[in-house]
Amino acid sequence: MFDIGLWREIFQSINKNRTRSLLSGFTVTFAIMLFAVLFGMANGLNNTFSEAFVDDAANAIFIRSGTTTKAYKGMQAGRRIQFKNEDFQYIKTDYDDDIEFITSRIYKNVAASFRNEKNNYSLRAVHPDHQYLEKTQVYQGRYINQRDMDLKTKVAVIGKLVKEDLFLNVDPIGKYINLSGIPYKVIGVFSDEGGDNEERLLYMPLSTAQQIYGNNDYVDQINLTYKPELDFNQAIDFGLDLEKNLKERFTVAASDQRAVRVFNMAMQNKGITQMTSVLGILILVIGLGTLIAGIVGISNIMIFIVKERTKEIGIRKALGASPKSIISIIIIESVVITTIAGYFGLLLGVGILEWAEPVLKTYFIKDPAVSTSLVVSATITLIGAGILAGYVPAKKASKIKPIVALRDD
Repeated sequence: MFDIGLWREIFQSINKNRTRSLLSGFTVTFAIMLFAVLFGMANGLNNTFSEAFVDDAANAIFIRSGTTTKAYKGMQAGRRIQFKNEDFQYIKTDYDDDIEFITSRIYKNVAASFRNEKNNYSLRAVHPDHQYLEKTQVYQGRYINQRDMDLKTKVAVIGKLVKEDLFLNVDPIGKYINLSGIPYKVIGVFSDEGGDNEERLLYMPLSTAQQIYGNNDYVDQINLTYKPELDFNQAIDFGLDLEKNLKERFTVAASDQRAVRVFNMAMQNKGITQMTSVLGILILVIGLGTLIAGIVGISNIMIFIVKERTKEIGIRKALGASPKSIISIIIIESVVITTIAGYFGLLLGVGILEWAEPVLKTYFIKDPAVSTSLVVSATITLIGAGILAGYVPAKKASKIKPIVALRDD
């Protein structure tokens, strides 16, 4: 196997029969290239779906209020639905068995300042559970806790970019930030996978906002996560039941889609899972079809190569070459060609994906890439096919008597 003379002979044979070698290699290169491109695009679609929901918990349900569009049970259309703390408590209590985390939200816009730095930001007043719905990662200080809620403390958790805008090189923990004329103590700084927009937010206790901004118990939105052990169908049923009961609670027609809106991530995730599964199967079928075509192609070429070299095999046998050495030369040559061509196909496939990435983004395919191990496995499959395709006719040819082989046309 490591005989220098043997390897010199193999590369001389490849060089002497360039057309034959290129033809063999092209089949493998094209198969691996197409395989890499197809699976890379499939991964790009999965990346797009993952990024679209990276900011929120995958098991989240968002409950929003609006205005009625239909008269119902003596109530006129155009009635504004307003959530209150009691509605939050109703959901939390009645659906406790199915809820993992729950929070209300109040939205405000504030003018924030620290020393000489000023800017405008969005403020969200929330419960402590909100941290887990938004995947908020506190890397300095802490998040809002229940004590802040009970005491209605004037504290704020600021986004990473708010810190950079206002505090510059000053450590913000323990400092006071002015929000539309009211000082709040900064207790934490967070980052968020959602990016810049999410990191320019400020959070404060919901009870504090209710006291300061209106002295009422109104909330703008109620968000929750269902327990992870619920499957998609159970989570969807939970969301539908919740929506039905909330509409009854606010005397809203069941067909009124704007008064009480429940957006359930389970529906999105189920659809995406089904679509990616179908896409994965389709890509797998096409990929396997490509590999099979490559296997058939290289098998046919190897059979042709062995037949073409019948006279050469006869000469080798006449000079005393053993059947084993004849088979080894043909098999190793096949492996060398397939390996080099497979590697080139991998480089070509990855290159095409990188070149086409800006265009693919416009079709919602983000960061298309293919696992090296997957392509290597596909290449090994083709190498195995090449070995098998070369071994069978080579073994048969090695048994031919030299005189018969020399007469072959």
